[in-house]
Order: sequence, then C-alpha cells, then structure tokens
Amino acid sequence: MNVSDTELVTSILKTSGYELTENENQADIALLNTCSVRENAEQRVFNRVHIIKRNAKKQGKNLIIGILGCIVSNKKEQLLKDLPIDLIVGPDRYKKLPGILDLIILKNNISKKKRSAFDLSGFETYSDIVPTRKGGVSAWVAITRGCNNFCSYCIVPYTRGRERSMPFDNVIDEVKHLVVDGYKEVTLLGQNVNSYKYEGYGFVDLLRKVSDVDGLKRIRFMSPHPKDFPIELIKLMAERDNICNHIHLPLQSGNSRVLKMMNRTYTKESYLGLVDTIKKNIPDIVLTTDIIIGFPTETEEEYLDTVDVVKKVVYDSAFIFKYSPRPHTKATKDYKDDVSDKDKKDRIVNLNKIQDEISLENNKSLLGTKLEVLVEKKGTKKSKTDFQARTCGSKLVVINEKDCVVGDIMDVTVTDYTINVLMAK
Repeated sequence: MNVSDTELVTSILKTSGYELTENENQADIALLNTCSVRENAEQRVFNRVHIIKRNAKKQGKNLIIGILGCIVSNKKEQLLKDLPIDLIVGPDRYKKLPGILDLIILKNNISKKKRSAFDLSGFETYSDIVPTRKGGVSAWVAITRGCNNFCSYCIVPYTRGRERSMPFDNVIDEVKHLVVDGYKEVTLLGQNVNSYKYEGYGFVDLLRKVSDVDGLKRIRFMSPHPKDFPIELIKLMAERDNICNHIHLPLQSGNSRVLKMMNRTYTKESYLGLVDTIKKNIPDIVLTTDIIIGFPTETEEEYLDTVDVVKKVVYDSAFIFKYSPRPHTKATKDYKDDVSDKDKKDRIVNLNKIQDEISLENNKSLLGTKLEVLVEKKGTKKSKTDFQARTCGSKLVVINEKDCVVGDIMDVTVTDYTINVLMAK
C-alpha cells in the first residue's frame, strides 16, 4: 500500500513541476512515506530522519525534509515537536503537497515554520490521479482505502480513515491502460479487498471484470479478511486461469478466545473450514498468512492452538510478529500487555522454526516438477546474470539462463530449493 501511495505522490509532484531523483545526494527535498502498523516501523522513521539531516548538514545543504503517510495521523504532535523536519502530510492530503512545498521554497524556509496537512477524509480515493510507476511487469492497483473492521490491535482505521472504494470503471480503465503499457500482472490492493463496494458492485464483480481485460496474464489481490470470504470468490478463482492460485489469508491467532478479543469475528474452526473449502475447490492453492504472537492474556496453551492451525493449513510462508500496543486501539486501552517479552520471543522462534520446516518441505515436493513462471527482473542478490521469476502461487524462482526475457511467461523445471526460493532451468 505504501508503494502504491508513493506512486500517487510522485504523480502529484511531477504534475506540479517537481522531478524525482533516485540519488539522495542530488535531492532538494526528501519525503519519507511511512507505516504505523508496528512500533518498529515508526522507530525506523525517527532514525532515518536524523541520518538524512546529518548527511545534508555535512554537504552544507538546506534540505527540505517531510514525513508522509500513516505515522502523521498517529504522531503528528511528536513529529512536529521532536524531529528536524519542515512538513508533515497525512495519507488523505497528498494533493496539498505541491502547495506546501511551493510555500516553503517561496519563503526560503526563513521562518522555520513547520507546515502540516493531516485531516482524514471520508471520500478521498485519488481516483483522478494516474500513478507514476517505475515500469516493470507487475503493478499495484488500490481498489479501497481505509478500513472499517476495527480489529482491537490495529491502528489502520485511525491512521487511514474509514473505508472507501474506488469507482468501478476507474479500476477497469486503469487496468486496461496498464496492459497497454506492457504490464502482465496486477495486484488489487485494499485493507480488506472483500469489502469493496461501489454502486452495487462487489469485489467478485470487480475481479471478474478485471479478469476479462484482454492481455492481462495474471491477477492477484491482497488482503482478504476470513470473516467475509465468499464462496463465489473461490469459484471464480477456480474458473479463471489468469486469477493466481495464491491467497494471503491472515490468521492472526489460532485460538478462538483470543480471536474474539482481537475482534476478528471468526473462530479457529470457521477459519479451518474456510481453508478446507478453498482447498477442495482450488487443489493447487498456495496459502500464506499473518500471525501475531503474545496478544494480551494469550496463554501457552492458546499459543499452541496457533501452532496447530499452522500445521493443519500447511502455509507456504507466514509473517509472524510479536504483539506491540498501538495508540488509540481497543487492545491498548482495555488490555494489559501481560505476555512477557521472553515468552513472546520464545514463541516466535519456535513458530518460525515450525513454519520454516513446512516451507522447506513444500518446496522440496516441487523438485523436478515443471512450473509456469513470470520473469520479473534480471539480477539477484547473488548474481547479476540470474533472473528472478515468480510462480502463479507467488513462489520466488531463480533461473540461471542467459536467454530469459523480462516479461515472458515460461515453463521451468525445479532443480533445487531453499526455504524461501526455488532454483530452476
């Protein structure tokens, strides 16, 4: 979602005469687009601002520094008070950026007044902005903004506001233009894509129409909520070849009592029932998930319920995080963070070990098999000549071939594997 928002900001600024540079030393303005979902993400922002300021000072530059995004909604007073910045702009006020920057530049920043625009909107979707993308084969398309679910641990409704859906025709037109521009794959984005609703159209209607776009080879979406995952969506995925057989299905906890405290509105049993329905209809589905460890009052036995779900579902990968209190949320107001750091760490280490073993076994089972991949780019961390590709199930594949072409969809044979990567020829 932050990548998508950055593409919007880039478009807004370019339209107003500003030019993007990838070289920090050339910049006159540095803008940090931020996330506030976890405390660690916020802390990195504070550290990064001081590094940018220190580097600019060494160069003798009067660099304009601004902070954008979710942390602005969450910690605006602290940002303005404690950081050497010039402006803050929240996720619904990006259109005000050019005017704020023009004013700072016009006044040569003499007054040192910090500028801000952070009010959340009940209607802003940026449907009139064409995002500026860097190119490639895959593109993000935001179909909703904000969230109405109010999970008790989650700060998103307070930092990104209430749920709004992009106009149906705008989404379809954007996808069509992406295909014309050479993109092979799109990912439909939302805090809960299932909640998409515009003038009588729901998410299944939108996904079906996107799937009908000529030339679009692959469609992904993230993230759905288990509470309202319709059977119609599962059937559509099974019917359409260009809808990828990958679902990121957040679990958060495998214990029904903890799930109720989280306000997730499903139980362990209903979640497993949904997984069973998905697997029966889409046998080759790849499932990934998010898990929070150490939610207030979580016992060792309740943690083991999460372990049980992980083993039963057999996820291909999982993002596992320890619970951290977020301001404004019900969990922070009403529950004591009473699970010790040691217990949280021990549980995370144990669950990661279990998930790694599952991921490794899943990848081992693919050794020698043929898979269809989309070649995404040339070069990996280990080799400039290898190519990175991805399966329909979103598995990363490294191909050691000289004649690959970025954007091609091709069959490869798996020759080796690790926990996170397949090697193929």
